[in-house]
Amino acid sequence: MKIAIIGAGAMGSLFGAYLSEGGNEVHLVDVWREHVDAINRDGLRIKEEDKERTVFLRALTDPGELGPQDLVVLFVKSYHTADAIKKCTNLLGQSIPVLTLQNGFGNAEIIYEIVGQRAKVIAGTTAHGATVLGPGIIRHAGRGETVIGNYGENNDKLVHDIAGEFNRCLLETRVSNNITGVIWGKLLVNVGINALTAICGVPNGKLLEIGGTRRLMQLLVSEGERVARARGVQLPYPDAWEKVQAVARATGSNRSSMLQDLERGRETEIDFINMAIVREGRKSGIPTPYNKFVSLLVKALEEKNKNRLW
Repeated sequence: MKIAIIGAGAMGSLFGAYLSEGGNEVHLVDVWREHVDAINRDGLRIKEEDKERTVFLRALTDPGELGPQDLVVLFVKSYHTADAIKKCTNLLGQSIPVLTLQNGFGNAEIIYEIVGQRAKVIAGTTAHGATVLGPGIIRHAGRGETVIGNYGENNDKLVHDIAGEFNRCLLETRVSNNITGVIWGKLLVNVGINALTAICGVPNGKLLEIGGTRRLMQLLVSEGERVARARGVQLPYPDAWEKVQAVARATGSNRSSMLQDLERGRETEIDFINMAIVREGRKSGIPTPYNKFVSLLVKALEEKNKNRLW
């Protein structure tokens, strides 16, 4: 397959490497020139446990250099989704699939509004963990399942074929008939963990060891679960709070992407995580004061970094 990965950060680079090793023609597209140049010059270095390997594939900053693809995969930050997909319309033909495996809630809707009449939109989540160590080098921190499904329609042969290709390339993937529930399921995990790690400056597992943050986690998740139920979402697990605790323990030493964004002075995805709960809560008349409060705190920290305050 001809596959374009839009957003070659840690996760985009990881998936691009595995798909390329499986024999697909993969192009990584990213605005980070140093990263792109390093991959083209030296290959993409991947650290996994105590081993390292190099994968050679093409990277570029301008998707306009490419023609129509068989699959486009989006890994950009959620606040860049609209701009990214608008710049990639030359990669699309009639019913060409666009797969979003991004964090947060609302990416599939944004993509569909822009190209839904022309391309097929597939949504999903992944439990792989990866971190960028520097230009052209990433760490694969942990394996996990990827789940995908057609957005707004029943699953068909195409989505099963994509899952099959991912599995062949050693990216464990399954198709779900409840992809909305799967996305909400991951959203609630992020709602309970990401913002608090960013505000407190601690790895995931520490949240459970501190009485105040543990209680705040529970309140944030409880609000999110009430909103999900009110929106008619069937969550993929019976108890959201138990699920969030389990993930926090399993990823105890991980530093969330939101924490890393604040540490690097970057914009976070808070508008697509905790603020998404606030927006969806308004639609159903469900109050979400805790999610709104932590969202405002994260935005305050973003502004502090941006303006070099304090």
